Amino acid sequence: MRIKDYIWPVIGLAAVAVSAWLLYNEWREISLDDVWSGIAAIPLRGWLLSALSAVVAYAALAGYDHIALVHIGKRVSWFFVTVCSFTTYALSHNIGGSVFSGAVIRYRAYASKGLTGHDVGVLVAICWFTFVLSSVFVGGVVLLLEPSLLDRYTEGRYEEWWIALGLTMLLFVAAYVFGSWLHLKPLAIGKFRLHYPALPIVARQLVIGPLEILAAAAIIFFALPAENNPGFLVVLGIFLFSFAMAQASHAPGGLGVLEVVFLTGLAEMDPAAVLAALLVFRLFYLIIPLLLAIVAVLAFEHSQLGRRSRQDEV
Repeated sequence: MRIKDYIWPVIGLAAVAVSAWLLYNEWREISLDDVWSGIAAIPLRGWLLSALSAVVAYAALAGYDHIALVHIGKRVSWFFVTVCSFTTYALSHNIGGSVFSGAVIRYRAYASKGLTGHDVGVLVAICWFTFVLSSVFVGGVVLLLEPSLLDRYTEGRYEEWWIALGLTMLLFVAAYVFGSWLHLKPLAIGKFRLHYPALPIVARQLVIGPLEILAAAAIIFFALPAENNPGFLVVLGIFLFSFAMAQASHAPGGLGVLEVVFLTGLAEMDPAAVLAALLVFRLFYLIIPLLLAIVAVLAFEHSQLGRRSRQDEV
């Protein structure tokens, strides 16, 4: 093992430690009984809508892989792609380092369908960029509609700066669309080539990607109480900010990071209720998908083992 092999795990553990310390400072005045009371206070409608939002989010995530496969011109069954995408994201969301871990999982699955390492590399790049593009697009819209959102994390008011940032983010999206329309030269990294997708694929990216983000944020929103609730747009913006911080920290599952960002951003709400909503999010977006993904991986490996056994017999 080389030193650089330890860098990201160390960064992830450090992020978890710092987040745990910050979370401890936030949680000192919150009792576990209050959190459980917050969970019990979530109505059945909230649970059902949160669960439905999780299903929509993972269905949209499967769309990332479908978009990428259309771009590289490979045909794989919808069922296989959907299960592969679900397993990839369920595991990588919990493991951390989603791009690398997602690439390993996808290669193992798609290689069985005849895709090469280059094909999988392009597929992973398209999926990653679809998420980035969608985050920038949704984030830009949110900042224009709620320019005071990020002031929740600052001591001053910088609405003009946030509006400028929002416009810059939307200009980035517009530049990408125009690049696709004008058929600009592909991005070259050594022998690796990443071509601009065709406009119909770009249109799918700008529908499916934002849908996934909206659905994931809705899991938390539907679990929050109505009292002092700032509305879905603010929750969406805080979710995007928390997800960006979690990705930057490489903390597995955004452990601690998500909680600190939400507790700070929703300071007007009951902290116990916020933590209860985040536990619901972790249940539907992380824990249950992780358990199902483990089952899917075991089933896939069992099928591959059986296939090799049959080939050996022949």
